[in-house]
Amino acid sequence: MFQDEGRFGRINDARRCWAPEGIRPDVAVQIVREYTYAFVAVSPHDGIMDSLILPEVNAEAMSVFLAEVAARHPDDFILMIMDQAGWHRARDLVIPKNIRLIWLPPYSPQLNPVENLWDEIREKWYPNQVFQSLQAVEDTLVEALVTLENDNERVQSITGFDWIISIAMKAN
Repeated sequence: MFQDEGRFGRINDARRCWAPEGIRPDVAVQIVREYTYAFVAVSPHDGIMDSLILPEVNAEAMSVFLAEVAARHPDDFILMIMDQAGWHRARDLVIPKNIRLIWLPPYSPQLNPVENLWDEIREKWYPNQVFQSLQAVEDTLVEALVTLENDNERVQSITGFDWIISIAMKAN
């Protein structure tokens, strides 16, 4: 499984949107520095995804997330591939017995397929929206994560490196 955290908040990003010719769309923008964090682990091979929303990113939150993933897959041994964020390598990080951590090279987010999920969520659930509260941001994030967790094919399509698999199949 690949793992990553995404920050979602009340600072919005104006994105392209459709409008009739000759009409300039009116898009509200706000800068409110309130955030929540989505922790996600995904198996690109079969589209299985586990997620949790937590208020912070630190070793304690990461330990909670790893415990949740371990509990959801008690009969599996999980190789968790992740970046080298400080809280991933913290001494007080609690790693469950059925999880082994593997590090991606530094400064290489393109190697983590979870990054593609963040793009999908921001594009489909957050474009050009202004949220009145952090709870509204979290409600939208819950909707996005539940939708994706329940659609393994979609997650597999977004996170899978299908072209690598097809090349490998042709080589055999």
